[in-house]
Amino acid sequence: MTKGYLSLVLHAHLPFIHHPESEEFIEERWLFEAITESYIPLLDVFERLANDGVDFRITMSMTPTLLSMLSSPMLQKRYIKYIDNLIALSKQECKRTKKDKAFFPLSTMYREHFIHIRKRFIQTYEGDLINGFKRFQASGHLELITSSATHAFLPYVKTEQALRAQIENAVRIHTDLLGRAPQGIWLPECGFVEGLDRILKEYGITFFLTDTHHVLHASPKPVHDVYGPVLTPHGAAAFARDHETSKQVWSSLEGYPGDYDYREYYKDIGYDLDYDYVLPYLHPSGVRLNTGIKYYRITGGDQPKEPYYPEWAREKAARHAGNFMFNREKQIEHLSGIMDRKPIIVASYDAELFGHWWYEGPMWIEFLCRKIHYDQDTVGMITPAEYLQEYPDNQQCELSFSSWGRGGYGEVWLGQNNEWIYRHLHQMEERMIELADSYEEAEGLRLRALNQASRELMLAQSSDWAFIMDTQTMVEYAIKRTNNHIGRFQRIYENVKQGEIDEGWLREVEARDSIFPHVDYRTYRSKPVVLQGIREALPSGRQQMHSRIIMLSWEFPPMTIGGLSRHVFDLSRTLVEQGTEVHVITTYVNGYPAYEINQGIHVHRVRTYQEQNLDFMDWVFQLNLAMTDYTKHLIRNYGPFDLIHAHDWLVGQAAKTLKHAFRLPLVATIHATEHGRNQGVHSELQYRIHNLEGQLTYEAWRVIVCSKHMVQEIKQLFHLPAEKIDMIPNGVDPALIRAHPSDSDAKEPYALPEEKVVLFVGRLVREKGVQVLLQCIPAVLDACPEAKFVIGGSGAMMEELQEMARALGIAHKTAFIGFVDDQTRNHLLHIASAAVFPSLYEPFGIVALEAMAAGTPVIVSGVGGLQEIIQHGEDGFTVLPGDVPSLSAHLVAMLQFEDMARSMAKKAFQKVNTLYDWDRIAEQTSVTYNYMLNKLPDGLLYKELAAAREA
Repeated sequence: MTKGYLSLVLHAHLPFIHHPESEEFIEERWLFEAITESYIPLLDVFERLANDGVDFRITMSMTPTLLSMLSSPMLQKRYIKYIDNLIALSKQECKRTKKDKAFFPLSTMYREHFIHIRKRFIQTYEGDLINGFKRFQASGHLELITSSATHAFLPYVKTEQALRAQIENAVRIHTDLLGRAPQGIWLPECGFVEGLDRILKEYGITFFLTDTHHVLHASPKPVHDVYGPVLTPHGAAAFARDHETSKQVWSSLEGYPGDYDYREYYKDIGYDLDYDYVLPYLHPSGVRLNTGIKYYRITGGDQPKEPYYPEWAREKAARHAGNFMFNREKQIEHLSGIMDRKPIIVASYDAELFGHWWYEGPMWIEFLCRKIHYDQDTVGMITPAEYLQEYPDNQQCELSFSSWGRGGYGEVWLGQNNEWIYRHLHQMEERMIELADSYEEAEGLRLRALNQASRELMLAQSSDWAFIMDTQTMVEYAIKRTNNHIGRFQRIYENVKQGEIDEGWLREVEARDSIFPHVDYRTYRSKPVVLQGIREALPSGRQQMHSRIIMLSWEFPPMTIGGLSRHVFDLSRTLVEQGTEVHVITTYVNGYPAYEINQGIHVHRVRTYQEQNLDFMDWVFQLNLAMTDYTKHLIRNYGPFDLIHAHDWLVGQAAKTLKHAFRLPLVATIHATEHGRNQGVHSELQYRIHNLEGQLTYEAWRVIVCSKHMVQEIKQLFHLPAEKIDMIPNGVDPALIRAHPSDSDAKEPYALPEEKVVLFVGRLVREKGVQVLLQCIPAVLDACPEAKFVIGGSGAMMEELQEMARALGIAHKTAFIGFVDDQTRNHLLHIASAAVFPSLYEPFGIVALEAMAAGTPVIVSGVGGLQEIIQHGEDGFTVLPGDVPSLSAHLVAMLQFEDMARSMAKKAFQKVNTLYDWDRIAEQTSVTYNYMLNKLPDGLLYKELAAAREA
């Protein structure tokens, strides 16, 4: 009885190589080699299996570029010349090796193989291999799925229109050439980006293939691991490949293709024999290349290569197929015992591995299918579509960006050798949208030009060019192809805009880049795109809105590094309540939507273009680049907006660019300075950050800071005039600080019931002064042995501070509890006898406000904004910054005189509810906005500036 399934998936893909102008391009041989060594041998395997009644099931993706080349009459004719040349070479080899007992049988084998391939190509398939694959699709043995139109790496496609074009044209060409619309898709390089699933579903795609870690890292954690599909929020099913099956075939160390008895790929007579001998059979350029005639086996180690023996290799292929099946049996027997359904093991590979790279690969597939059919009943073969029919109900999960490339994300397609292409590709996308919007119903020559522009864009987007640049193989060709498509697109763009289209030149381009005969440029029209659903979600009473603002912040919940995240959230939601439309552009967080409306705030989470192996400043640069591109699209499609509000230097570059691009007023909030954090600027990195802070304050029309101390600090550091600065304090919402009704007074696990909790919450960095708190603890314990110090937060000094506690002999009285979420923070404040914030530098100190809002007695350093919050002896204690005796004495007093502490806490609570209320703070911020919008440079009125922007 079948206990589980194996889904064998082959990804057949080659980039579109089509040069009617010349036969000199060696790259055409990529297709010819694949036909000879992979595609026809696989069709032979399918035919033998079907003829013998073997009930096999294989899924095969055939990319639109590959299908287009296989259907090209020109390439079909050129292939016949290619195979005739190989037959001639193999016949010559039979003469040369006639007396060689080892090589003559091999040369004879190749001659017969090439003759067989030619016969199959011409007589069986009449030059069109697509008909062969369609036959097995019709019989139910083969499920044919698609890929994106030109195998674009979809996470790096910028606009939804361009994503749609890639999927729409893929589905169209697949349906036209294979007779059925595809149910599934192999995402190029297994690259998935959030929101893509919605587009897939709109075009009838019900499932896609992805890599192992993509599903393993889904949220929530998949209950079936990778042995069952998960559903995306829009209902597309994701099937992840199984790591173990991948390793057994792909691994250079453990994979079957590395066996010593298999044929050696890298020993070919095109390189090994005398040049003058092989020259007549080489490419017209005369360059040495692979002929496909290889006489040696892998052999192994550093030994000289030994002759290839096909019978040995065939025996190994059978043995390896049996081993693979045995492993799947054991794997499924285990999984079926712990799952509520039959597991599916997805074994996915490049189709060209079988035959081209691994000569015995098609033979291995045939042995495997036969063994599964005849030799056991534990494992059945199935396609993903069939599995979904059997198990239509699956767990829904959020998936994040990933690929099956090196590193698991996108570094292969965005690195030092290929990063230059994306500024061109993204501009092309924007210009294609511009053209589609400008010419809604083009006809004649203009229609041809616009359709060809969309072809050039899609061809330039092919992931193959970036991949080749990364691997440093055929780099010159990849660069030339990329530049050619960019250049042709730009010429079409300029010609269409100028109304002067060169029909002769356009005809040549149409013949050369003749892919997608039914392409429709109107796919690129503006519509609810990357931000699908925004337009529907915008308030209907738009004319009643006070203003529409772009808020740039690298932090926003759930990403919370410091107080900035909470500040931006509370300010934004309160501005919304008061009638301002706020769009926050922030950093993408795995497991959270790229776009959502959170308490009225339009939240846009933006991915950086490159996420792996970046140092901090490079990451900041990438974030700003992505924010800029995304926000430009937002403004152009959903504008106009009234102003930009940037929070801290980390988004300063994006703020500056957007300000100048759209002539928008810019306000900047400086939450802290690098100089203040470090008591000076001492390193190159600090100097760079300091300069970026200065640049942001220079570019901003108004600068907001949170305390009087910060007013003086930025005036001195950046030489700002006082009239450019607004002091607006931070705030706190007491309703968010109160302990949950279910919270008790229980102090476990932080302290014993009889202990008095002294709480610190914040980042564990030097400027927060936790080291000062630790030094005062021995003196406090002498007077109040019942004290217990709970230190919440994470940071670079964690281990150093823990070691310091051990050295002081107070480790048993300190608890380092790591990052503290809001609920835990509220509970800790509820049970604390005192909250201490001994900062050495603090522009404001929102954590102190949170403690005050919770009714917890507070002690702060008399530094920065903290000293402005607390009136010493009235609503808390202010101690000398860095002074251990001062902090010790005041903390002892706070713990010993509980009535005094409660009285100060009550006054502090009243202060928070009056001076630091978010309604008041948002109103003050709106005053700053309105000042800018009504008093603009050079005497411009707001209406005039808005008109200028729209023009």
